Amino acid sequence: MIKKEMIAMLLAGGQGSRLGVLTANIAKPAVAFGGKYRIIDFPLSNCINSGVDTVGVLTQYQPLALNTHIGIGIPWDLDRNVGGVSILPPYEKSTNSEWYTGTANAIYQNLRFMEYYNPDYVLILGGDHIYKMDYEVMLDFHKANKADITLATLAVPMEEASRFGIVIADENKQIQEFEEKPEHPRSNLASMGIYIFSWPVLRDALIKLKDQPSCDFGKHIIPYCHEKGSRIFAYEFNGYWKDVGTLGAYWEANMELIDLIPVFNLYEEFWKIFTKSEKIPPQYVAADAIVDKAIIGEASEIYGEVHNSVIGAGVIIKPGVVVRDSIIMNSVEIGENTTIDKAIIAENTKIGANCKLGVGEEAPNKVKPSVYAFGLVTIGEDSVVPDGVSIGKNTAISGETEASDYPDNELKAGETLIKVGDR
Repeated sequence: MIKKEMIAMLLAGGQGSRLGVLTANIAKPAVAFGGKYRIIDFPLSNCINSGVDTVGVLTQYQPLALNTHIGIGIPWDLDRNVGGVSILPPYEKSTNSEWYTGTANAIYQNLRFMEYYNPDYVLILGGDHIYKMDYEVMLDFHKANKADITLATLAVPMEEASRFGIVIADENKQIQEFEEKPEHPRSNLASMGIYIFSWPVLRDALIKLKDQPSCDFGKHIIPYCHEKGSRIFAYEFNGYWKDVGTLGAYWEANMELIDLIPVFNLYEEFWKIFTKSEKIPPQYVAADAIVDKAIIGEASEIYGEVHNSVIGAGVIIKPGVVVRDSIIMNSVEIGENTTIDKAIIAENTKIGANCKLGVGEEAPNKVKPSVYAFGLVTIGEDSVVPDGVSIGKNTAISGETEASDYPDNELKAGETLIKVGDR
C-alpha cells in the first residue's frame, strides 16, 4: 500500500466562457500567460514548491493543449515513479459515459485514484488562478487546529463580496456560516476555492452525496460537512491572487507583470514558476526597433515598436509595426506598418500589413457585451486578418477572415466576426 501524506487534485476542466474566443478550442488553464507560461503552471509550481509531489489533474473541456503541455510533468519535477502528475479525464463506464457535472462530482469519479495513495489529506485546487502559495503552511494550520476541512480565504473589498462564496468565522478562525454569493454579505472573507480535507471526511461526503446532481464543493459538500459538525477553519491568505476569468482581469494581470515594481513577481529565486519550454533560439531586437516596458518571449523577432506589452515566444513584429498595451501570444506574425492598441491576440495568428487594431470610440459588443468589453480587441488562435483593415474596440475575431468580411475595410467597434468551419 502506497502512503502519501497529502495529494493534490487540480480541477482543470473549465471552459472559461468569459474569455470568449480565447477559450473556443482550449481549456482555460491552458491559456498562455506572461509571455512564457500557461495559467496551470501556477498551481502546479505551487505544488512542487510546497513539497506536494502527487497531483491528479482533472481535465474535461478541450484538453488537448493542456495534456500536451503537462505531458509527464518533467518541467515541474513531477515525473515520478510513485506519484507525480496524472491526467484524469472523465472515463467511460460500462453503463453510461459520464461527464464531470460539478467540482465535487469530478473528484468523486476519481475516488479510486485517491484511495490508491491512501493520503492523510487531500488538497483541492482550481486550475485557473494566478498566485503563489505555500500549501505546506496551510497544512500546518489545518493540523494545528485539528481541522476536518480548511478553506483558503482572502479578504476582498466589501463591495465585491457578493461575487464570492463568503465565510463567517469566529476569533479562532473556525467557520460558523457560509453564504454562496450573498446579496448582502456580512463578511468580506471570500473562499478561494482551495481546500484541504482530512481524507476520511472527504471520502465520506463524496460517497454520501454521490447522487446529488451537479455536486459542488461550495454548494453541497462543505454545507453537508458543516451540518454534520465537522471542524471547518478559514486559513487567511494575504498574497497576490487573481482570478483571470474575464478578458479584463486577464489583460490586467498580464499588464501588472511589467509594472516597474510588479505586484506579482515572476523573477523570485526562491519560488520559481516552472513551465514546459520549447528549446528555441533567443529573442532578436533589431537595431532600430524600440522596446519599452515589455516582456519578450524566446525566439521573437522585433523590428518595430513595442510599448507596455507582453509578447510570447516566436512572435514576429515586422518593421513599422507599433504595439501598445497588448498581449501577443506565441507564434503570432504582425505585418508591416500595422498599429495595435490594447489587443489580446491568441497563438498562431497572422495579422496583415497596414492594419489598425483598437481604433476610435468604444461601443458595447452586440453579441456578448459582458465578455468583449474593457475596450479590447480579442482575436482567437489560428486566425488570419487580411491587409489594410481597421478594427474598432470591444470586438472579437476568430478564424481565417478575408477582405470581403470587412465592409469598407472595417470592423466597427462592438462587432464580432467569427468564421467557423474553415479552420
